[in-house]
Amino acid sequence: MGIIALIIFVSVLVIWSIVLKRNLGEAALVGFLAIVPLGGWDAPALFIQGITFASTFSVLYAAIAFVFMAYVIDKFGIVERLLAILNSLVGRLPGAPAIMDAVGSSVMGTLSGGDSGNTAATGSITGPWMLRNKWNKEIAASVMVGNGGMASALPPTTSMFIILGFAPVAAAITTGEFFLALLIAGAYQFLHRMLLIGYFVKKQNIKAFPAESLDPLRTSFKNGWTSILIYLGAIIPLVLTIGPLAGWIEGIPSLGEEALGSIDIVIWIPTLMIAISFLLAGKAAPKSAGELVTLIQRSIPRFTVIGSLIFFAVASSEVLTTLGLSDNIAQIMGAVNAPGWITVLIIGFGVTAIAGPLTSTGTLTAVGLVSYEILVSTGFSPLISAVVVMTFASTSAQMPPASGSIYIASGIVGARPEKTFAILILYYALPVILIGWLIAMGILPI
Repeated sequence: MGIIALIIFVSVLVIWSIVLKRNLGEAALVGFLAIVPLGGWDAPALFIQGITFASTFSVLYAAIAFVFMAYVIDKFGIVERLLAILNSLVGRLPGAPAIMDAVGSSVMGTLSGGDSGNTAATGSITGPWMLRNKWNKEIAASVMVGNGGMASALPPTTSMFIILGFAPVAAAITTGEFFLALLIAGAYQFLHRMLLIGYFVKKQNIKAFPAESLDPLRTSFKNGWTSILIYLGAIIPLVLTIGPLAGWIEGIPSLGEEALGSIDIVIWIPTLMIAISFLLAGKAAPKSAGELVTLIQRSIPRFTVIGSLIFFAVASSEVLTTLGLSDNIAQIMGAVNAPGWITVLIIGFGVTAIAGPLTSTGTLTAVGLVSYEILVSTGFSPLISAVVVMTFASTSAQMPPASGSIYIASGIVGARPEKTFAILILYYALPVILIGWLIAMGILPI
């Protein structure tokens, strides 16, 4: 029954979002309501179980909190100050605009979590700069799209929260170890982007900008150094719960494991980042309760879709688990008996193909759980399986023709979108599949 429920759920997501062109939040709700009746007489209890599980899961708060945080750091000018520092750091290198786009997209991606928004935020600055540096328009657009996809690869990101929202994943791995593993996996993707930039720079014979045309690091750092403090919101909870300091705290009788266990970094990372954002805002911060209410009201449209998507994706994962999806997958994989390396490749190409018409979050909502279950059933560890599935889904920004990032980047630099398709598939999507496969095989350690 679990497999049947999964097919129904995925079908509803695809039809509702692609055929009917409605948003994925609605699709996840309809998909949840469609699979609950498969519980028969237990359907009412199954409905309550799914809603209860989603309502009490910290991932839902974290996802909404991160979207709100991305909104406030943009409104408070923190993003602009961060990019200015990056500009001073890399501006004197050949291909500097593309390097800054890669670094900026990675830094901003950990804050925004959205491919299209990441591409637009960083690309609006680096795109015109790349044109002045004599980049080919289609290559420039492709680089911006590929770099923008780092928002789905680096934690904390919405994709990470959807994976953690799956009941089998939440029971098998901790948030901290998943966070650190994703950082390493994301670092491999970042290295891939930098190597590509070097190749494109050499291919186009791109030269460095004159040093006098750039602000010195001393100036940009003096004006915007406080913006770097935003990352203390992620560093503090991680240092407290993982590593030597965590071991020292565990040894204190009055604190110990119980105190550390009460720190949920999924909740504390966005909470601290939001708090630090308001401290760094200065004159841009709301000066009254009315201005604060207005700020919150204007941010609401940004997380209504993603909030409902994650809520009903998490609720649906609980229902699918209860209906026996895990056991069904194990039986099928036992019957097929395919080698692990082939299974990973099949999953990689399958997830990437689905990521084309859907977003990374939509892809993970549709097939993330079953892909994870297949890899675990094949013999891969829960942590490796979760990281690999998320790596494959991070290709959504680079997969034509439905990626919003492609059209945003093409619009910024005046490129023809269709001319970027082959570049994106050959130089970005396929290498990311390879990175995921190498991680699964243990060749790239995490």
